[in-house]
Amino acid sequence: MRFSFVLTEVVNGLRRNITMTVAMILTTAISLGLLGGGLLVVRMIDHMRADYGDKVEVNVFLVKAVWPDKGCTDQPCAGLKSNLESDPAVESVKYESQDEAFDRFQQIFKSQPELLQLTRKESLPSNFHVRLKNPDRANVIIQTYTGKPGVDRVEDQGVFLERFFGVLNGVRNATFVVALVQAIAALLLISNTIQVSAFTRRTEVGIMRLVGATRWYTQLPFLLEAVVAGVVGALLAIGGLIGGKLLFIDDVLAEPIKANIIPPVEFGDIVAISPILLAVAILISAVTGYATLRLYVRT
Repeated sequence: MRFSFVLTEVVNGLRRNITMTVAMILTTAISLGLLGGGLLVVRMIDHMRADYGDKVEVNVFLVKAVWPDKGCTDQPCAGLKSNLESDPAVESVKYESQDEAFDRFQQIFKSQPELLQLTRKESLPSNFHVRLKNPDRANVIIQTYTGKPGVDRVEDQGVFLERFFGVLNGVRNATFVVALVQAIAALLLISNTIQVSAFTRRTEVGIMRLVGATRWYTQLPFLLEAVVAGVVGALLAIGGLIGGKLLFIDDVLAEPIKANIIPPVEFGDIVAISPILLAVAILISAVTGYATLRLYVRT
């Protein structure tokens, strides 16, 4: 089998049906780009779970009467602190006065002056930051200290994180669904392109079969056309993810990233998922091309 002949046939086939080839490449690129976006969300969730998994705290917010107690030296604040520190489920306890809470708020949202102007120190309560030995047992602390003298409410940061992860999971799932729809369109385009390409070259292929060419030899160029289009689509999808990071993600998510609320999307994340996108493109294109040739095209 002459490689130069097969390569020439692939190039000619792609050029003959240029409009369908472009449509196939673009549809594949969009589908893989959405798949890549979903995979980036998965990696972001994994990074956040790794970053926050052992840092999740329970916040014990105090009633307004306790707020002026800056050093937590008076009752009931001192008693609550002592009980928390001696609790076997608690790893560490940090008291945050109203002034400290306001300073932390200003540090986190320093890039949003409008929010800082609207927020007064009097609206931020003093509280205890409670680190647990086992974050999964936050309900024990909540049940134990809710309703205690001086306690306004007890909140588990893990609940907020799970809600946030739920939103991200929803975005991921929606992206995967749209990617699946686009993938189906890409599969239909690949199949249709191969059929059209085979039909336009039916006389040439027939002559090749008459002089002894095997079915595999005559079908290979059509199969490679689909794979080449899929690879080009994957490369466009990877380029789109890089462009989206530089032009969109880094700008839109700049504030949450600076505040360490969410991890940044690194180039390493895109590099990590790129082989997956290429493998999916090659696999889908090859399988679709082979199935089309076996079921619909007699060459």
